[in-house]
Amino acid sequence: MPIENPVTAEIAAAAARMVAEEGLEYGPAKRRALRQLGLPKQAALPSNDELEDEVRDYLALFCADTQPGELLVLRRLAAQWMARLAEFRPHLCGAVWRGTATRLSDIHLQLFCDDSKSAEIALINMSIDYEVGEAQGLRGEAVDMLVLAAPCREFGETVSIALSILDYDAQRGALKPDGRGRSERGDLAALRKLLDQEPT
Repeated sequence: MPIENPVTAEIAAAAARMVAEEGLEYGPAKRRALRQLGLPKQAALPSNDELEDEVRDYLALFCADTQPGELLVLRRLAAQWMARLAEFRPHLCGAVWRGTATRLSDIHLQLFCDDSKSAEIALINMSIDYEVGEAQGLRGEAVDMLVLAAPCREFGETVSIALSILDYDAQRGALKPDGRGRSERGDLAALRKLLDQEPT
């Protein structure tokens, strides 16, 4: 559905280009688009749904020959890591789950842990280096995020995997659909179902 407000539409178009071409997350892309266009801070920003629609249009127009293959590589890599981290009930979210990822996108996994430090201990035991950051939890609260660089043979480089550490009890509401009836995340079984639908 087209965005009615022309200023909001202009922000969405600029932000979508940054998401697709630079791998930016939606929030930073909207803010940078605002600055780049010289618009006031109180300008009406597009919603995430509106921006996602714009990103899909951009990908279909400019990246149709490369994006599907890159998405497939990222989903396969995500599945490998979800299997490795199975004890933490990983769920894939973000662009790789929603189907808008390119090779520049990070893989976002949400881990549901009884003990917030258990995932860190598991990575240390696997001799995997990671950095600690912060992400937003399911209720908007700040949660730990562990970021690691995973080798990707198909791309010939590493892909960033961001692991958000969520409370075990939070997974009860994890699969509730968004305002458009789509799931925000999926477990390994759901991801494998998507992969099975891909042409070989």
